[in-house]
Amino acid sequence: MAASFTYDVFLSFRGADTRYGFVGNLYKALCERGIHTFTDQMLLKRKESIATFLSAIEESRIAIVVLSHNYASSYFCLDELANILHCQTKGLLVIPVFYKVHPSDVRHQRGSYGEALTMHQKRFKDMEKVQKWKMALHQVANLSGYHFEDGVGYEYKFIKRIVDDVYHKITRDSLKHVSDYPIGVQSQVLEVRKLLDFGFEDGVHMIGIHGMGGVGKSTLARAVYNHLIGENFDGLCFLENVREKTNKHGLKHLQSILLSQILGEKDINFTSMQQGISTIKYRLKMKKVLLVLDDVNKPDQLQAVAGGRDWFGPGSRIIITTRDKQLLANHRVTMMYEVKGWNDNDALQLLKWKAFRNEKADPDFELALNRLVNYASGLPLALEVIGGSLVGKSIEGWKTVIKQYESIRKREILNILKVSFDALEEEEKIPFLDIACFLKEHALREVEDILHAYYGRSMKQHIGMLVERSLLKFDYFDNRLTMHDLVRDMPRFVWKELWKELGKNSRLWLHKDMINVSNNNVSEKL
Repeated sequence: MAASFTYDVFLSFRGADTRYGFVGNLYKALCERGIHTFTDQMLLKRKESIATFLSAIEESRIAIVVLSHNYASSYFCLDELANILHCQTKGLLVIPVFYKVHPSDVRHQRGSYGEALTMHQKRFKDMEKVQKWKMALHQVANLSGYHFEDGVGYEYKFIKRIVDDVYHKITRDSLKHVSDYPIGVQSQVLEVRKLLDFGFEDGVHMIGIHGMGGVGKSTLARAVYNHLIGENFDGLCFLENVREKTNKHGLKHLQSILLSQILGEKDINFTSMQQGISTIKYRLKMKKVLLVLDDVNKPDQLQAVAGGRDWFGPGSRIIITTRDKQLLANHRVTMMYEVKGWNDNDALQLLKWKAFRNEKADPDFELALNRLVNYASGLPLALEVIGGSLVGKSIEGWKTVIKQYESIRKREILNILKVSFDALEEEEKIPFLDIACFLKEHALREVEDILHAYYGRSMKQHIGMLVERSLLKFDYFDNRLTMHDLVRDMPRFVWKELWKELGKNSRLWLHKDMINVSNNNVSEKL
């Protein structure tokens, strides 16, 4: 389930007290819920250094500290606790579990905790170190957590409470960025929810979201995913850009991503697609999962990762977005929702937000706004890109842009996008083409560093302008640059329109073109 973190949970505990009992059961329950958890067993198996082990704390989203009878007798546990609390200041969430010890004894170092610190003081003769440990124990004891005592309740129920809490904390952080301007989306979400809940109770439900490119299918899917994420699923997976991932990496890669996200396990690989199918069915048939397959365009993609409802446990919800309604019908998806173009009111609202950053506009622009709303035909992507190209322009500038758009004979979305591309400065076209061809879905900082290293100058300002014009998107949840698939395809459209022969472009992304250029020793320039 971990996304920008290496681990969802770091477990800190005294092995001699709890490894083969409470902590072993807690670790098992976390893993079964798809929560990627680090324990010292990983260190022992990999024989890594203590420094590497402690770095796992920094790479975790949550630290669970199991404070048992002999926890403080280990100076390593105390050092680990001090490191955990240091990382808390950087955003690490710390959850203490008082296992058969009272929080006040930990807070004030009484009983076994007082005895252990006295022993450490005599052994190390380092009052500063011991004082640091005392402060750490006092600090962790003041945090909100869980307390288990013998004879008060069942241990398995206690563990379930912890796992449920951790799961919901993590899933709240797994929300997808819907849109900077999610106008009109909420009503669509409610319609899709009705279809998802209709007559299926604990059954497995597949639903298809279909519509033309640029109409907002992925936006709706992300919003529905966020709406469902708080429910009691055993695993979550939002598989984005299925078409693109398949073209680049193949179907086995899709299968690996799906299982890794749902089970929280790394390095899942398959020797064949059939092995992947068998593994998915075996590992997920008893799990209630929420799965979104975004931008599916071929039947074999569905067969590879969601071939049938019997692959998943009761209560699972599978959402598929595609431009091809027949693809859904052939896969026996009976519940479908068609995303249509926006009505004029919503379209006008979005255009104003993009062009003026609010819903108000100077009356001088009203006629121009209405012409553009009519031109965009209700396509949100077209409205965003058109609005982005008008930011800061005078009414005369608007009229010039409108003439450029209206001069296009066919109002196809790629033609609309090409006008926006042509309007870019040359310095803005460079990072746009590089990101579209090679760096889509990369972290913002990584993209900036790569382009800076290659061109010898910062592209930060130009990237910001591309975001401003809606040719790039910045995903605030994952801190990465994204791009609508139609915007991504637009450089290929431009290339085909302007140059009919290979050897005139500097960026190649299709394997067959790379081979042709290599064989013919042709240099390219775009």
